[in-house]
Amino acid sequence: MKPITAEWVEKAEGDFHTMERESRARKAPNYDAVCFHAQQCTEKYMKARLVEAGVSFPKIHDLVAILELALPLEPKWEIFRKELATITDYATNFRYPGERSDREMAVEARKFCRRFRRQARRALDLDP
Repeated sequence: MKPITAEWVEKAEGDFHTMERESRARKAPNYDAVCFHAQQCTEKYMKARLVEAGVSFPKIHDLVAILELALPLEPKWEIFRKELATITDYATNFRYPGERSDREMAVEARKFCRRFRRQARRALDLDP
């Protein structure tokens, strides 16, 4: 694995573990943070796969646009398109006043992130 890919994976894992910890909070859980870190983990794993393959990408957070770049490498990721479209908004929507996530959204974001992470780690020859 390229050193830069390993850095992307390390950052993705940081988001994953933050998401998991916040998901387990019993007192004042931050559902916005769960959704945000689920999106960030997903985005960073997608970019790690692109970096490893030598595919350049613009500085964007649109997971469907990133998916389009990744499909030639990972055609099976097409099954994630609808969820990627939904989770893309979690990068910004809940970071500022005006919108909030809820428990159901956080649970779904976490489930999706876990599923996508397994696939991305397999694509990078890492233990799921």
